[in-house]
Amino acid sequence: MHTLRIAVRLLVALAILAALATGGALGAWFATGPTTEERAHALLLRSESLWTDPDRRAQTVRTLRAGNPEWDFMWRTFLALSAADRALAHPDEADRWLALIDDLHADTVAREAEGGHEHFLLPYARRQPWKDPAARSVFIDGELAMLLGARRLVRDDDPTLTAAHRQRVAHLEAAFAAAPAGLPASYPDETWMFCITNALVALRMADRLDGTDHQPLVDRFVADADGPLTEPSTGLLGSDFTSDGEMLDGPEGSSLWLVAANLRLLDADLADAQYEGASTHLYRQLFGLGWSTEWGPDWRGPSDIDSGPMLPILDASPSASAFALLATRAHGDEARHQALARALRVADLLPWVDPRYAELAQHPMGDVIVLHGLTFGPLWEAVGPPRS
Repeated sequence: MHTLRIAVRLLVALAILAALATGGALGAWFATGPTTEERAHALLLRSESLWTDPDRRAQTVRTLRAGNPEWDFMWRTFLALSAADRALAHPDEADRWLALIDDLHADTVAREAEGGHEHFLLPYARRQPWKDPAARSVFIDGELAMLLGARRLVRDDDPTLTAAHRQRVAHLEAAFAAAPAGLPASYPDETWMFCITNALVALRMADRLDGTDHQPLVDRFVADADGPLTEPSTGLLGSDFTSDGEMLDGPEGSSLWLVAANLRLLDADLADAQYEGASTHLYRQLFGLGWSTEWGPDWRGPSDIDSGPMLPILDASPSASAFALLATRAHGDEARHQALARALRVADLLPWVDPRYAELAQHPMGDVIVLHGLTFGPLWEAVGPPRS
């Protein structure tokens, strides 16, 4: 019933927007709404304040961990990447955003030192032994390597952070070498496409910074993506696999859009194929507003906490739609990007329709994914295109 009430209010908002096409009392409200740049800046400032204020940080971490301890970790990653994008786009602000990135990193590794990778993982991480004796999660090492690589791409001036970055890269190299199918695990005997492509992007960052060459790992991944990693009927990459490369779940929007963005740094042809496939099977548009489904019309996977609630009737996934913002920007698809951005104004309407949805519309995890999608670009440009 809770999800249905949200859907009803969303449909009300859509109906209002349809009326606005020919004018209406709320037209001025929409016309004067924030631009994507204004929204991104406001989200960045809000997220920064949630971290830098000790009381708000503690409450935010409690909120995130109450839903999923992974969100506590991912929120830090996406905030750091957004801060790096802002620093690259606005060099006069770099000191401010580097300080934020460094503090995010310091606190995260302190939590890791206290509780290991499991501090940021769901309890099932302890249900069976890891296949790799090192028992490290590529989810944790990959995103921390991305964070440190992003920091160095803004300004490479701290030998301690440089050494920490190279150590994370070494952990990733060892994990790829130990994985029988070249797919390091995020959880015991479970590897996520989301995390594999994050790790490969982190290695590309290292190549750009340190002159290393991880192209053989990228080449192996791309070769496998044309076979066992792809769902045959759609040509889309699956979302998770066993350590031996057996697909556990097929394509999911909350994974695939981020993967399509990551692939822009790994292989242009594969990136284009996955983006076009996701656009065909998952993207929807109505009244000039865009959103993404989690699954296509011909398949449905298991609901999990990362997929989030689906809005009935529209079958819209807030999580997949937020990541679609990222992918559309990565692929230069401004028309779809703007349609998705316009849909954010519907989210603005929800608290107006019913004040109980104010908290839902400003969840820190959702905010930071939207933030990353709206600010995305400068960091990927600093890494450079994939090898042709």
